[in-house]
Amino acid sequence: NKENRTSVCLINLKSVLENPLEIHYVAVEVLDVNDHSPSFPENNKRLELSESTLPGTRFQLHAALDPDGGVNSIQQYKLNANNNFRLEVKDRGKDGKVPILQLQSPLDREASSSHKLLLTAMDGGKPPKSGTMEIFIDVLDVNDNVPVFTKDTYSAEVNENAPVGTTVIRVNATDMDEGLNGEVSYSFGNVNSQVRELFDVNSNTGEIIVKGQLDYEVDDSFEIVIQASDSTTVALISITDLDSGVNGKVISFVEGDVPFTLTPSIQDNMYAVVTKTQIDREKQSIYEVTVIAKDNNPPGASIFSLNAKITSFLNINSENGDIVALKSFDFETVKTFQFQVVATDSGSPSLSSNVTVNVFILDQNDNAPVILYPVSSNGSAEGVEEIPRNVNAGHLVTKVRAYDADIGYNGWLLFSLQELTDHSLFGLDRYTGQIRTLRSFTETDEAQHKLVILVKDNGNVSLCRVIIKVKDVNDNPPEIEVTSLSNTVSEDSKPGTVISLLSLTDKDSGANGKIISQITDEVPFELKPSYKENIYSVVTKAFLDREEVSHYEIRIKATDCGEPPLSTFKTLNIQISDVNDNSPQFNQNPLQFYLVENNVAGASIFAVSATDKDVNENAAVSYHIGRAGGENDVTAFLNINSENGQISALKSFDFETVKTFQFQVVASDSGSPSLSSNVTVNVFILDQNDNAPVILYPVSSNGSAEGVEEIPRNVNAGHLVTKVRAYDADIGYNGWLLFSLQELTDHSLFGLDRYTGQIRTLRSFTETDEAQHKLVILVKDNGNVSLSATATVLVKVVEPKEAFAASDVKSSAKHDEDNDVTFYLMITLGSVSVLFLISIIVLIAMQCSKSTDYTSKYLQEPNYDGTLCHSIQYRSGDKRYMLVGPRMSIGSTIVPGSHANTLVMPDRRTSTEVRIEYVACVG
Repeated sequence: NKENRTSVCLINLKSVLENPLEIHYVAVEVLDVNDHSPSFPENNKRLELSESTLPGTRFQLHAALDPDGGVNSIQQYKLNANNNFRLEVKDRGKDGKVPILQLQSPLDREASSSHKLLLTAMDGGKPPKSGTMEIFIDVLDVNDNVPVFTKDTYSAEVNENAPVGTTVIRVNATDMDEGLNGEVSYSFGNVNSQVRELFDVNSNTGEIIVKGQLDYEVDDSFEIVIQASDSTTVALISITDLDSGVNGKVISFVEGDVPFTLTPSIQDNMYAVVTKTQIDREKQSIYEVTVIAKDNNPPGASIFSLNAKITSFLNINSENGDIVALKSFDFETVKTFQFQVVATDSGSPSLSSNVTVNVFILDQNDNAPVILYPVSSNGSAEGVEEIPRNVNAGHLVTKVRAYDADIGYNGWLLFSLQELTDHSLFGLDRYTGQIRTLRSFTETDEAQHKLVILVKDNGNVSLCRVIIKVKDVNDNPPEIEVTSLSNTVSEDSKPGTVISLLSLTDKDSGANGKIISQITDEVPFELKPSYKENIYSVVTKAFLDREEVSHYEIRIKATDCGEPPLSTFKTLNIQISDVNDNSPQFNQNPLQFYLVENNVAGASIFAVSATDKDVNENAAVSYHIGRAGGENDVTAFLNINSENGQISALKSFDFETVKTFQFQVVASDSGSPSLSSNVTVNVFILDQNDNAPVILYPVSSNGSAEGVEEIPRNVNAGHLVTKVRAYDADIGYNGWLLFSLQELTDHSLFGLDRYTGQIRTLRSFTETDEAQHKLVILVKDNGNVSLSATATVLVKVVEPKEAFAASDVKSSAKHDEDNDVTFYLMITLGSVSVLFLISIIVLIAMQCSKSTDYTSKYLQEPNYDGTLCHSIQYRSGDKRYMLVGPRMSIGSTIVPGSHANTLVMPDRRTSTEVRIEYVACVG
């Protein structure tokens, strides 16, 4: 392999001959063939060139390598066709040919931000072989473009009273530069203080924001000048200290209370002077900013200051007032000055006045940057730096320092490499001017390198004008003013009575100020317009009734015609005063009360109550009983408390004497005139068990309950011996009688029916049975505390013949006895019939006096077992009442706590229960 040798490739061989024995030396030269293609150290190369790089600047590229030699080595380089670059090739002898890229025409990043070139290296073989390297050139931006607004004049409308922070409009300026050069910031131009108080501009977005309270009625339009710049920095400062280490550490700050501060750059000891608060030219037009830089050896020294001196070289045309400058002003010398102009008339005597004129010199970019370092002995910006060959990448070679007398963007400096022998070896920070190594040196790198650095300032700013018109919006709701109001209105006021006068106003104009008013709720009031616009009266539109509504909240709504409409509500509180237009009313008419007999005389038995819908004296109710007069007027035994309606009985009532009575109570109010109403009170006396049973049969001649019964000995079982009859003056359970045998000689011979009192034989008589038997029967009522009576029956057993003879005698006696019993029965039935008729009359009267419909129906109780017991039933409303005897219907239920006077029966026609109120029995 010839490529393994750096010079002529020779192979020395020894050749041995055996017969005769000889040694021959052979030298073989290996000739090169074109078996390798040229190759670059890297497949692609990226260069960063400032768009301000001057044409003719050269950039050395890495040479391609080809292991072949001679004509097979690299013979030429080619560059693809392009408009900006051309290729030069230098032959450096043993180092071969080196390609150099030269800028042919100026670069424009805004036209093309990058370029792609293809460098081809070709050898001299046949056929020739080649290798390529792609060159990527990134065009670095310089601030050569000012921001440009999309419009010269913007127009916007904003609603008055828009909340603080509302965005009015967004202006937009674009800068074709990139990075920091293309970052546009917005600020106010020459505007008055009112605009600054009402509006603010977002320096980043260009949004004009409402800052204060806008009022269409004060000012309806504003003209605002917006300035767009591609940086907010006022000045750039580079601070250096020739000492090293801690002694070279610099601390810098702005002295005094000024609205400026220092912000550090990304590079050491580079600072930007920026504003820290809002600046108002009308308050102060000139600032002297002193920057103090201190190291660790006090005291520090001021190295940078801005100040102003006033000079005046002016002339004025006395006729038209044109002022002419007699010299050209230099911002760097004079930034502002002040003078007075006196205006004098030609009268006699002459009068005059003067005005103060403040002139502010605006900076132009009329000063080129001045190189501070490096500077040679003859004053040219040249310098020599020596560095060891063994330094690493990133080593600081030197720092180019420059100064521009202009301020702001005009004085902001950018550094770029215009010419460099090897772009892969050195790099320049465009903002700080620091030159650093990009890689370590190799043996093939040249011993001397020339770097041409271009220092360029940063250009201008752009202005636009914004016109803002404030349009009236519906920001003022209507106002309702109550000019007069009557808080209290009598309920007998007639429709049309005026209770209040209202005045409506709206500060807005046009449709926004037109008002529509109404009463929102359903109330007996309405609004009536006056002859004058927006004047209304509140009047009654219907009759008032305090008892239905005693207080009104009249909610008045006033709405303007804006979009969206605004509304205001006003509530009037109206109290309705009372007149005596309602009489006392009872909750029910007639009233029914139940009174247990034997009540305590003088005690309260029940109470009535009436209410009056009026108030105060008109509702104060007093009571009295309506007296009918007459002998049997039961109201003579009643008394009523006139204040609370408590009714007391002056005597004790007896159910057996009086079962029901009726009277009227009159309720009167204290109004003027007084109104009254009455109610019918029906009182029903409830029975108590205060009467013991009375034996009707058997009864002896001396009045005792004793009797003798004779029966033949040959009677069969079930023979009716006799029937004990009894009567109880009480009714209901209190008058329900039960019979039981208290004493009996032979329990196997006689039996007693507990409900009817019938005594029957249980078996036939035998010869051994005694001839006479004594039976003691206990008759007991069914009250809570039972009352009783006893009857004695002697049963004589006789032979059939004797019984027959005795029967004739007995039949005559019994006939007389039956006549007496019939007489008692007739009296009892007559009493029950009279009670029955009275009950019917009372019920009919109740039926006629009640407002609700009900029917009465009287039926004969079918469950009658032969005793003297009457049973009636009647229906009232949804209740069914029944007067029953001792034998109850199946399904009846005794109501606990009813004192045995009430029986509840299920009504199968409805889902309710009925109560039995009366029971009258005789037995």
